[in-house]
Amino acid sequence: MKAVAVGLTLLLTAVGSATAAPLPQDELERSCWQRFTTERSKVNLREPTLVDFSNLRHGDQVRSPFLVEFAVRGMGVAPAGKAHAGTGHHHLLVDAPLPAFVSEKIPFNDHHKHFGKGQTQAVLDLPPGPHTLRLLFADHEHRPYFVYSREITVNVTGPRTAQPLKIDRRNFDASCAAWYQDEMARPKPPGEWVAVINLRDGETVSSPFNVRFGVDGYGVCAEGQVVERTGRFVLELLKDGSVQRTQALNNGATQTTLALPNGSYRLRLRFVDSTGRNDLLPASETNITVAGQERL
Repeated sequence: MKAVAVGLTLLLTAVGSATAAPLPQDELERSCWQRFTTERSKVNLREPTLVDFSNLRHGDQVRSPFLVEFAVRGMGVAPAGKAHAGTGHHHLLVDAPLPAFVSEKIPFNDHHKHFGKGQTQAVLDLPPGPHTLRLLFADHEHRPYFVYSREITVNVTGPRTAQPLKIDRRNFDASCAAWYQDEMARPKPPGEWVAVINLRDGETVSSPFNVRFGVDGYGVCAEGQVVERTGRFVLELLKDGSVQRTQALNNGATQTTLALPNGSYRLRLRFVDSTGRNDLLPASETNITVAGQERL
């Protein structure tokens, strides 16, 4: 199966690091993927504190089961039960309204899904038809912050098969949109990994740009807490083979913004333990090219 069919599957190397999935090899799929690069990496300066979906948009058509990736800005992630200033954990509201009272704890049921282990993603299996989704960030006691995403509607078209959708050159716009939505929602194979989730290896971006991180098999936890099977992200920026900058996201953040001159770079994403010294997973590397400067 082609690399594109498994989304951001990690390819382990002999040196103990990993490389993000490359750009699609198919000409039409590559063109389609790059059509949305700016959207996936755009910088949001209007909302300093925000949760939103990394891979889904309002109106998307998806096959089930499908992937839901979480993003938080202006706050960090810490597991439930761990009081820590400026942190919380994700909740996913499925076909449910926002709670009427922010002082009440979020209930546990099929419409209110809790990610109290510090998870950054989930896989949903929903019946065909339209479904509303909203992310809600809450504290260590599951009491909501006034931090939530806009409600989006996704339409489940039917069961997922192993094969990706096809892009038709004669009807490129419509078939590209369908392929892209399906590709972004494709669940990743089971396993333990850390990766940049909004960019693929070899992608070209304009600066400044947003970089979002994901991890599976572990949860995210801000510095100052020790929780089993959790860690935090460290991003190393390499140019010409040497580390130019290291950014430790000690507050439990799952994304960052980079402003870089034009040129070629390698992003090395690590996932470290509570001491910040030991890697819990093989590092993931993503090669990018900055080929333009945007005025914000």
